[in-house]
Amino acid sequence: MKILILGGDGYLGWPTSMYLAKQGHDVTSIDNLSKREWEKEIGVTSLFHNIPFEDRVDLWNKNENTHIDSEIMDITDTISLYSLLRRIQPDAIVHYAEQPSAPFSMADVHGAVTTQTNNVIGTLNLTWAVKDCCPDAHIVKLGTMGEYGTPNIDIEEGYLTVTHNEREHTFLYPKTAGSFYHLSKVHDSNNLDFACRMWDLKITDLNQGVVYGTETRETKLHKDYATNFHYDSVFGTALNRFCVQAIAGKPITPYGKGTQKRAFLNIQDTLACVELAILNPPTEKNKLRVFNQFTETFTVNELASLVKNAAKETGINATIDNIENPRKELEEHYFNPKNSGLINLGLAPRLLSETLVEDMLVGINNHKARIDNDMLSPKVKW
Repeated sequence: MKILILGGDGYLGWPTSMYLAKQGHDVTSIDNLSKREWEKEIGVTSLFHNIPFEDRVDLWNKNENTHIDSEIMDITDTISLYSLLRRIQPDAIVHYAEQPSAPFSMADVHGAVTTQTNNVIGTLNLTWAVKDCCPDAHIVKLGTMGEYGTPNIDIEEGYLTVTHNEREHTFLYPKTAGSFYHLSKVHDSNNLDFACRMWDLKITDLNQGVVYGTETRETKLHKDYATNFHYDSVFGTALNRFCVQAIAGKPITPYGKGTQKRAFLNIQDTLACVELAILNPPTEKNKLRVFNQFTETFTVNELASLVKNAAKETGINATIDNIENPRKELEEHYFNPKNSGLINLGLAPRLLSETLVEDMLVGINNHKARIDNDMLSPKVKW
C-alpha cells in the first residue's frame, strides 16, 4: 500500500514510518518540524539525542533494505497539501501531525491558539484535500481518550445511544475535554464525523490512551533510530517522569491525590493498532469509525507504585511524594471505558509490568547524564 505519515518526525510518527516500511509498504513521511521548535521555545529536550528528521530518513535509507520518502511540509498550507495528495495518491494516511500537549495548550493564549490553529486547520485541510484529490484514501486519525473526560457513566466506543421521551437516537459520545488541546481533538472528531456523513469518506478515529515505552524492533536496529523520550512536565507523560525521577534520585511526584485514572498502552501496541486499522478499512458508509485505543487503565498512584517497586528490583530506593495538583481536574471519579473494536480485529495487548518498567529504568540510566532536574517540576497551572 502507499501510506502517507503526517507528523513523521514525532514520538509515534517516526516509529510508525519505520515499522510500516519494514512491512513492505510504500511510505512517505511528512513533518514541518514545529514540535522541535516548540521544545526550544519552552526549553525542554528529549532524554535521548534525536538527530534531525532528514538525517534519520537518510540513515534509514542507507542502512535498511526498505525506503522511506520524506518531505518537510506544513499541512496547514492548503496548496502544498493538495499538491502532495494529487502526486502521491495514497491508499492510507496516518495523521499524527498535531500539537500533542495539554499543558502547552494551557500555558498562555499563544499555546492555546497555536494548538487549535495547527490541529483543527490541519485536519480540516486534510479532509478537504482527500475529498478533492483522493476520495478513496483511508484517513487514520490519532485522537485521544482525553476527549471523553471522566463521565460518571461507562465510556462506549465512540458512540452513545440515548432514549429520551420514548424515542431513541445514537450520538457521537458526548465529550468533556479538560484542556484546549483535548478540545482541538473534539473539534477534529466532529469535523471528521461531518465529512463522513456528507462525503462518504473512509475515516478511522483512534482515541488513544497514554502511550509508554520507546523501544520497537526498528528502534533497536541503530542508536540513531531512537524516538523521542520526553520526561518534562509539558510534553512528557507521568510514567516517563516517574521513571526519570527514580533514576535521578528524586521523589516520584503524583499530582494531587493520585487517584486520577487513565487509559494506557505500549508504543508497540500503537503500531499494531494503526496497522490493524489500515489493513481493515471501514466498511460502513456515512459513519466515522471510532476505536478506543488502549489496553489497560491505572490510577496515577498505581503507576507511581509500579515504578517504585521496579526501581527497588534494580537497586534504587525510590520514594513517592504526592504534590499539589497543577491541573483543574476530578481526582475522584468513575472510569470504565470500552475497547473491544481493536481487540476484535486481532490486537494482542502487551501489558505493563514491573519487568517492562525495569527495562525502561535501565535505558534511562544509560542517559542519566542528560537529565535536567528542573524539567521535572510542573510549570503550567490551570
